[in-house]
Amino acid sequence: MTISVVLHGVESTGKSVLAERLAGHFGTIWVPEYGRTHAEIHGVAMDEADLLLIGRTQAAMIAAAMPRANRFLFADTDSLMTAAWAQMMIGHVPKDLMTYQRADLYLLLEPDVAWVPDALRIYGDDPVRARFADISRAVLEQAGVHWASIGGDWDARFAQAVTIVENFAPPKSLQGFDLRRENE
Repeated sequence: MTISVVLHGVESTGKSVLAERLAGHFGTIWVPEYGRTHAEIHGVAMDEADLLLIGRTQAAMIAAAMPRANRFLFADTDSLMTAAWAQMMIGHVPKDLMTYQRADLYLLLEPDVAWVPDALRIYGDDPVRARFADISRAVLEQAGVHWASIGGDWDARFAQAVTIVENFAPPKSLQGFDLRRENE
């Protein structure tokens, strides 16, 4: 059985680097973020159609990678993170973004590292970044998925993620399982 792990959180919290690093550590593959590629080609001003396309494409990329994964599959975002982007960008979450296959485990990267600007990052102002972080967390809670918070410097994030992933054994029924309590 392959366990899917999605990195979730606001921009500039190290999701891409951590996903790749975890995949290397666990000897498996990772799925990059399609939304960034879309923004590189089409720009950062997005509407509902763009966000739905991003969510659909990310879900398809994750599904296509699952058979090639070795025990774990790491993904740098999924449709739930796209749902958080939708709330920030267009003021609501299109229902379709909440309907795609969900990961077994989400690692929420806290915004407690310095924001690094680049041409595609748009929510670096501290109050706006904090609002986006709150929305990102709320989407996970609304979706009812299993998640754990990751914080600290880059090495601390990696160490926390490895420990959480190594200790995550999804029960037959994930209903009622609150991973957050396990890691407090």
